[in-house]
Amino acid sequence: MDALRAEIGALLGWARPTLAPAPVVRGEVVHADVVRRLITYTAADGEVIQAFLFEPTSAPRAAVVVLHQHNSDWSLGKSEVAGLAGDPLQAFGPVLARKGLTVLAPDALGFESRRRSADSSTGVAVPPLARETPPGDWVQYYNHAMHRIVRGELLMSKLLSDVASGVAALQVLVPTESIGIAGHSFGGNVALFAAALDTRLTFAVSSGSICSFRHKLAHGTALEMALIIPGFASRFDLDDLLLCVAPRKILVVSGDDDPLSADATAVVTRARSAFAELGVPDHLNHVRAQGGHALDRTRFQAIVDWLAMA
Repeated sequence: MDALRAEIGALLGWARPTLAPAPVVRGEVVHADVVRRLITYTAADGEVIQAFLFEPTSAPRAAVVVLHQHNSDWSLGKSEVAGLAGDPLQAFGPVLARKGLTVLAPDALGFESRRRSADSSTGVAVPPLARETPPGDWVQYYNHAMHRIVRGELLMSKLLSDVASGVAALQVLVPTESIGIAGHSFGGNVALFAAALDTRLTFAVSSGSICSFRHKLAHGTALEMALIIPGFASRFDLDDLLLCVAPRKILVVSGDDDPLSADATAVVTRARSAFAELGVPDHLNHVRAQGGHALDRTRFQAIVDWLAMA
């Protein structure tokens, strides 16, 4: 698995950041059983990333980076994970904190505080409930991908580097060696790549995102811009990413009427032998539920329950 991980990492130009993240607390909201802090930390390229940090009132037993969905709503990122806006079935932050986990919910590049249209005059941009989505936001996100490609870079590489900086920030903030990652849809895509490449992550959840490049290309399924990775599909596919996670723990969640999870069962099946050969067949789990792409209560609860036991 190490050789495969190195090959994929080389294609993506991925490396763990060497710059210390220097997390800074910018604000705090205390509830009876959860503390939500607004923090910033420095990415490998010097960019300041804004995130919510959810902490249980008792000592955490583990920590997890929760990546928000895309849903073509660039005004939302960490605030949806916080339950402050958007879909309540994306509000993993406070729910998982009540289960005893520390949760880091960062804004991805181009979303919420990391939009050019956001007010960054104080360095802590965009009130959590801001819902304005200027028409230029999608163009800006498009340019994040396309401008990198013409420079010989990748949007996915930037997203993964930012996640790695978030993991480093958690290592500073939380006294635990058990750090995981989770996400749905766009967040699930990035979570799978991150778990495959960053062995500091000991567990992962990839929801609404396991559909092979083979299937997408054969059926004309659209590719999210971070998945535009020249040459990837000629050498690798998502089952290779799952192989790279072994022997660590991963939960795949899919809907049987979700085109972005269309062949999830086949992808998981192809990867199962690697986990079995390493003596950990139970470390690769798959919840295949009825329904489309959006999370429903059943899948949301399955993710929460699995993370609470990971």
